[in-house]
Amino acid sequence: MASICISADACKAWEKTGKSEFVKQCRKLQSESNGLWEPGEKSMKRAMYELCWSVLRGHLKQDQALAALGDLNDHMRNVYSLLADTIAVVDVETTCNEDKAQRDRFITFVRASAGLITEPVLKERLDQETLEAVGLIFSKLQFQQKYVKTKTKLYYKQQKFNLLREESEGYSKLVTELNQEIPSNVTYHQVLENIKSLIGCFDLDPNRVLDIMLEAFECRPEQESFYIPLFKDYVTDKLTLCHILGFRFHEQNQEIDSTASLFRVAALLLRHNLVHLEDLYPHLLPSDSDIIAFHEKELADAKAYQRKLNIVSLSDRKDEDKDKDDMVNIDLRTNNQKIGLCEALLAIGAWDNAKAVLDRMPEFFAMSNTSTAQALCQLIHSLVEPLYQQNSGLSRVLMKKRDRRWKGKISPDAVTTFLQLHQRVMPMFLYLGPHASRDPILMAKFIRLGRTFMTKRHEGGVGPEDDVAYHGFLNILDDVILPSMCLLPCNCCLTEELWGLLKLYKYELRYRLYGHWKNDSHQHHAILIRRRADCLERAKYIMKRLSKETVKPSGRQIGKLSHSNPGVVFEYVLSQIQRYDNFIGPVVDSLKFLTSFSYDVLAFCIIEAVASPEKERMKHDDTNISLWLQSLANFAGCICRKYQVELAGIMQYVANKLKAGKSIDLLLLREVVQKMTGVEISEEMTNDQLEAMTGGELLRQEGGYFAQVRNTKKSSTRLKETLLEHDLALSLCLLMSQQRNCVVFKEGSNRHLKLVGKLYDQCQDTLVQFGSFLSMQLSTEEFVKRLPSIDVLMTTFHLPADSAFFLSRSLYAHGINAKYEEKRKSDKGQKSSSQTKIQRYIEASEEVLKPTIDLVHSLYPSKVWEDISPQFYLTFWSLSMYDLAAPTTAYEKQIQQLNSQISAIDDNRDMPQSKKKKEKERCNNLMEKLKEEEKKQNEHVNRVMARLQHERDHWFLSREGSKSEAITEVLQLCIFPRCCFTASDAIFCAKFIHVLHELKTPHFSTLICYDRIFCDITYTVTSCTENEASRYGRFLCSALDTIMKWHSDSAIFEKECFGYPGFVTVFRKATKDKENSNKADGLDFENYRHVCHKWHFRLTKAMVACLESQNYIQIRNALIILTKILPHYPRIMQFGQALERRVDRLSKDEKDKRPDIYALAMGYSGQLKSKKQQWMPEVRFHIKDVEAKKAAQAAAAAANGSGIRADAAKDTKKRESNGGVKDGKENKDIKQGKESGDKGDKPEKKDKSEKKEKKDGKSKSDKKSPDEGKDTSSSKSSSKEKEIVKEKSHKDKSGERTKDKSMTKEERAEAKAARENGKSEKKKGEKKSKEEKGSKVKREKDDSDRPEKDESRSSVSKEPGERVDERIISSGSSLRHSTDNSPRYGDERDSKRRKIDVSSSGSKEAVHEGKSKHMRSPSYEREKEIYREKEKKERKRDHSLDMDNETKRRRSEDNTKTSKLNGEPDRRRSRSREHSWERSSPSMSRRGNRDVFDSDESPAKSKVKVKKEKTSSSKKK
Repeated sequence: MASICISADACKAWEKTGKSEFVKQCRKLQSESNGLWEPGEKSMKRAMYELCWSVLRGHLKQDQALAALGDLNDHMRNVYSLLADTIAVVDVETTCNEDKAQRDRFITFVRASAGLITEPVLKERLDQETLEAVGLIFSKLQFQQKYVKTKTKLYYKQQKFNLLREESEGYSKLVTELNQEIPSNVTYHQVLENIKSLIGCFDLDPNRVLDIMLEAFECRPEQESFYIPLFKDYVTDKLTLCHILGFRFHEQNQEIDSTASLFRVAALLLRHNLVHLEDLYPHLLPSDSDIIAFHEKELADAKAYQRKLNIVSLSDRKDEDKDKDDMVNIDLRTNNQKIGLCEALLAIGAWDNAKAVLDRMPEFFAMSNTSTAQALCQLIHSLVEPLYQQNSGLSRVLMKKRDRRWKGKISPDAVTTFLQLHQRVMPMFLYLGPHASRDPILMAKFIRLGRTFMTKRHEGGVGPEDDVAYHGFLNILDDVILPSMCLLPCNCCLTEELWGLLKLYKYELRYRLYGHWKNDSHQHHAILIRRRADCLERAKYIMKRLSKETVKPSGRQIGKLSHSNPGVVFEYVLSQIQRYDNFIGPVVDSLKFLTSFSYDVLAFCIIEAVASPEKERMKHDDTNISLWLQSLANFAGCICRKYQVELAGIMQYVANKLKAGKSIDLLLLREVVQKMTGVEISEEMTNDQLEAMTGGELLRQEGGYFAQVRNTKKSSTRLKETLLEHDLALSLCLLMSQQRNCVVFKEGSNRHLKLVGKLYDQCQDTLVQFGSFLSMQLSTEEFVKRLPSIDVLMTTFHLPADSAFFLSRSLYAHGINAKYEEKRKSDKGQKSSSQTKIQRYIEASEEVLKPTIDLVHSLYPSKVWEDISPQFYLTFWSLSMYDLAAPTTAYEKQIQQLNSQISAIDDNRDMPQSKKKKEKERCNNLMEKLKEEEKKQNEHVNRVMARLQHERDHWFLSREGSKSEAITEVLQLCIFPRCCFTASDAIFCAKFIHVLHELKTPHFSTLICYDRIFCDITYTVTSCTENEASRYGRFLCSALDTIMKWHSDSAIFEKECFGYPGFVTVFRKATKDKENSNKADGLDFENYRHVCHKWHFRLTKAMVACLESQNYIQIRNALIILTKILPHYPRIMQFGQALERRVDRLSKDEKDKRPDIYALAMGYSGQLKSKKQQWMPEVRFHIKDVEAKKAAQAAAAAANGSGIRADAAKDTKKRESNGGVKDGKENKDIKQGKESGDKGDKPEKKDKSEKKEKKDGKSKSDKKSPDEGKDTSSSKSSSKEKEIVKEKSHKDKSGERTKDKSMTKEERAEAKAARENGKSEKKKGEKKSKEEKGSKVKREKDDSDRPEKDESRSSVSKEPGERVDERIISSGSSLRHSTDNSPRYGDERDSKRRKIDVSSSGSKEAVHEGKSKHMRSPSYEREKEIYREKEKKERKRDHSLDMDNETKRRRSEDNTKTSKLNGEPDRRRSRSREHSWERSSPSMSRRGNRDVFDSDESPAKSKVKVKKEKTSSSKKK
């Protein structure tokens, strides 16, 4: 080994420099560190080690080394001790080496060192062989024997005076001294001196004396003040005392009674710091590992016990197995020294040491021992008693009567402030955990302290230093009091005390406490797991026996069970309700025995169950809400209505879900509001209920709802107070309205369209229901304070107009009435007539609505207000049915019912007289109130009508051609948005249109409005949800009621319509001769009937298109609307039979596919059949004979200025042949008719019109007569040619669509060639007419086998007046209407009048009737001859048009094929396709008209037939 401290050169020059350098280096090492023990390459041990080896290797002499060591000893201490250690190490190394020379040098060096190192040190450090070699011992063997004897004598041999029997006198005197009566004049100093004297005199063992002293103290622990100072003076080594104490614990492990005093002695010694817990704890049994293992096993057994109870067992020995398992387990708490010591520490108030013991064991393990828990409770009682006396919340009388057992037992460390309570007592109470149930009195004390603290805190009586106790009480509730409630058997009083504290916290904190208590607190405590399992088993037992007959006894048992563990009980109850909805009634009735605390937990459990993420909210078809959610919502509504349940949590939960964009849980709000307030939203409301809803508040309550609203006054008030307290009334309204608009985008991306519609309806219905409740319960002043203005609602909150005005409508009515009353009071001194009152009402309305009109003006672009005024817009949205009409019938019906009740009360002999008197008095008062309410409403309606009469002139602006545009704006902004909002709004919209008509509103056309409504409802039907379709159907039904009332009797029509501005067709312009001869032409009764027929036809066409669309939404909505309008539609037999066939076929097709469609179809079919007796033939609905046609033509010719052009007869004939013109074109013709009004009065034009009408009648008679059918085709060709000529002239005037309808050069050349060959074609035409006549006869024979088609062919002839109604109605597309009637089949979207096929019997009757009528016509033969001559002149151009029609037909067919996508036609090409169909051939046009409503042929088959007839026609030509 290389030398570091002593080099070879240093050894050579040792005497000169080596020695001094070695000493210097050693001193330096000693100054830098301890010099002795620090490890490293350079240290004192290393220096000593190299010095010894230098001597053994012979580099240094022994004397030189010893001299250097002597010098080091002068400057350093312990050098020789270090040398001895080094020699011991070298001894071992030299012993292992085989170098004898080194070993000899080592022995010699040790002998020389004997003078420096003492002999005991060498004997202690060196081996026995080395000692013998050195000569320190004589013999190795003798030294070993002596060592063993000495060690045995020292450690294992016992002196004789350690035994009590050998030295009894000394120990007896010691026992006498320690157990004597200790008078006041005897001190522990005297006793200690006596003990010392006894030890010295009798040579007693001090440890044995200490043991006897401990035993004496154990016998008299109450002498603490004497023994503790004695031990302090006697004991010098605390560890010795600890060992003796531990030895006593081992001796008395099995003696439970005797160890109690020992525990107290140990506790007192620990308290006075005579023994350390760290030293004593290892002596205590059982060990911590055993305790932990026992705790884990106990927890596992409890969980297994819980699982076993959840398993259905058919064995009868179930209880025996449970008892057997409990007997096998050995409880480590019964003989646990650590728990005993902890109990003793708690008994004497040594909390710090007791806490240290508790922390070493599993949580609440020691507290599961009853005595330990009671000891801690006693300690807390003594500490908290002064503070409880000051803040118990009890009266002085009760404080005097309360138990005084704590008097004199109050700890000197007792707390007096809430801050001290939080710092010192609450930590102790937390260690009790669920075992605080051992002392309900202590729980009550803490609950009352918490209640007092929270009361003072709310009142501001708690300082900032004491406010920390707020969170402390929360922790106490969470970890101690609530878990302890599970272990209490049944303590209703304590439950009420607890609710007194909990209700002072917000519901958010309460629900958090309930959630932790119900779901988490029991998981780590075996006793709570077992108790939870037992409670659940008991709940199952009770619920199995619950029924309508056992409500009371079962309810009492549920109430008792819910006092201690409500969360578990209600969780199981709710699970049963989710499975069996018929269980709701008995369960609700059985819960009347619950406490307020239990009701609060029940509300939390309902919210938790509804919000459970583990359950699917949709059924498996993903189109309907799950039944469990519906049952829970229904149960929640019943509970909230019947019992005092916290509602804020439920309302806030729904609001939070709406904020998150989820509206499914609105079902919960809907049920709660319905049950608590009686406000129902049902689409199945009867007409009587709807009529009652238009009355006053009392009438709505009595007759507008299915339930009686008067029985829900208390629950409604509770709900209102909750909403106002938490500011949720307006928030929920805004959130529901916003969610309704975005439900399609947020919830409908991956949802079925049916489900999206249901969610939309749910938002809509709940909003209406909630708003109705607020209008009933909140005073207008309260609502005004919270509701923003209309512009803020629509711009800031993005509410649509229907929702915004629904919320704010009551504000305008209240403001106007308040202003009106104010003006009336100012006129009180004067006599005010009814006219003055009306004038004051008009002034009040103008003042109140003027600011709102300015706000409304900014909501829409200025272009909107060019046709209608903001005043009209606000008037429409601010009024309701209450303002338009008083439901006199509903009031009379309610009064009649009350009279019937009075009669029933008089006839009831079982009712006591006092009760009879009260009931009769109630009914009489109610009747008086209803009469007074009806009177007030009538007066209000009169004032409103006067106001509307005053405002009507400013509603619609007079502008050129603005009438149609104004109707469009009214429908788009007013009618359509509101008619689908509620059923009452649907009735209001229809009524408002009628009011506009009755008021003779300037520039408002009733005919145009109704025509826009009934023209084409296909798209409107398609865009509706289920409930919207029902409301839209009510709107149509109400509108049909009005128009059919006018249709029913000419006297009614003359009284209510004739001469009204709404039925004016045109204003004739003044001529030069008569400057002031402006004259308004009105629609007569018969032409109005023709218009009604057109509207019925349009409805039929739209409904058939929807029913045949195969689209679920269209079919469902069509059936709903048909059901709603059944009282007034269908009225015509042909239309009714067509609908009946479609519905019957639909019910057969959907029977196994879509059950809901099948149910609707079957329901409508049954109702439709019951209405058959009300159907009438078409001839009864409107007059169709020739004479009536002539009269209608005369009336139409007289009204040429109303939009009929100078060539009105040609236009009429063209419309008959083409099935009608598009709405836009009709509107254009009407505008142009104003320009040609002067020409329309000339007799020449009138004669031409009459001639053409005669020809038209003759052509129709030819169609009906089989003998003259040969001219039908030529008649159609002629009318077709005239239509083209008219269109060309129209292009020249308007300058529109010239490129689309102009002919190419090649087509012109072909037309020219055709004209040159006109003479030859004339002959061919005559031959062709004969052939067609023969084919016509043959075809009619074939058609006799198919009477339905024959009848449809006979009925397709254009009705007289059809031309008139198409001219007088300026039709155009509105927002939700289109000229295309069917959204599915583009080939059916022509504007021609389609034919309705009827039954065979009806067909034959119609044919015979038509024949007889034409035979009776006197001008029939003359018209026929004129018609034939005219047709011969026009036949020349037929051939030139054939090629053009064929080319366009092919293009149309190509476009039809390419425009279809997934079975849906391209709607952009529908118009061009219709024109191509109209121009292709007369026969095709006729067949297309006939087969529209033919149930036996599809559109594809119709196309094939059209092509075949086209081909056959061209071949014949």
